[in-house]
Amino acid sequence: MLHAAPHTTHNLHHTVQKSYAIIVAGGSGTRMQSAVPKQFLPVNGLPVLMHTLLAFRKSQYTPNLIVVLPDSHHDYWAQLCSQHAFTIPHELVSGGPTRFHSVKNGLKLVPDDALVAVHDAVRPLTAPSIIDAAYKQAGIQGAVVVAVKSRDSVRQVKGPFTQSLVRDEIYLVQTPQTFKASLLKASYEHPYHENFTDDASVAEHAGHTVHIVEGSYQNFKITFPEDIAIAELLLKQ
Repeated sequence: MLHAAPHTTHNLHHTVQKSYAIIVAGGSGTRMQSAVPKQFLPVNGLPVLMHTLLAFRKSQYTPNLIVVLPDSHHDYWAQLCSQHAFTIPHELVSGGPTRFHSVKNGLKLVPDDALVAVHDAVRPLTAPSIIDAAYKQAGIQGAVVVAVKSRDSVRQVKGPFTQSLVRDEIYLVQTPQTFKASLLKASYEHPYHENFTDDASVAEHAGHTVHIVEGSYQNFKITFPEDIAIAELLLKQ
C-alpha cells in the first residue's frame, strides 16, 4: 500500500547517510524504432544515460553510482564514455534476465547501512531536488517512490467490462524508488515473481509499507521517438 510521505525541507547541513544509486539500463530500441538501445540515443549531444548520471551527480547526497547494463552493451558504453570524455565515476554491473535480477545484481555492491535509489536510465529529466527528497524520506520512512497524480480520468478494463476509478486516488509511479538498503536487499531475497513490476512491488510483497514523494510530470520515461524531442527542449531550459 502506498502512503504519502510528509513534506519536509531538505536541510543537509548535518552529515547525510551514505547513499547509492542503481541506474538500470537494460532497455532496447524496439518502441523507439531504433537499432540503438534508447539509453544510448543522443539528446542534445549526449547519450540519455549520461544525462541521467549527471542528474544524480548534482544531488546533495552525491550518491555512489552503479550502472547495470547487459554484458553485450559494456564495450559500446566504454566507447561512448571515451568519445564524450565522460569521467563521472561509476561502477558497471552486468544485467540479468529481468529487471528484478538486474537490480539484485546491483544491490551486491550496496552496503546494508546505506540508502539506495533505483532509477530508470531513460528518465534523464529527474530534478536533483526530487532525488534529494527521495533520499531524505527513505532515511525516515524506509521505502519511498516518486509519483505524480493522474491528470486524466482512469478506467480499469477487465475483459469486455470497464470501471471508472477515482482519479484523486490514482498516482502514476516513477523513479527513483528509494530505500534503506537493508530493507530492499532483504526484500530481494524473496523468490522472483512475474507480478513484480518495480522495486516497490518487491518491497511491498515482503511486507513493507511504501510511501510517496511528489514527483514531476517532466520526469517521464523516454519510450517513443517523440519523447526525444520533448526531452531535448526541456533540457535546454
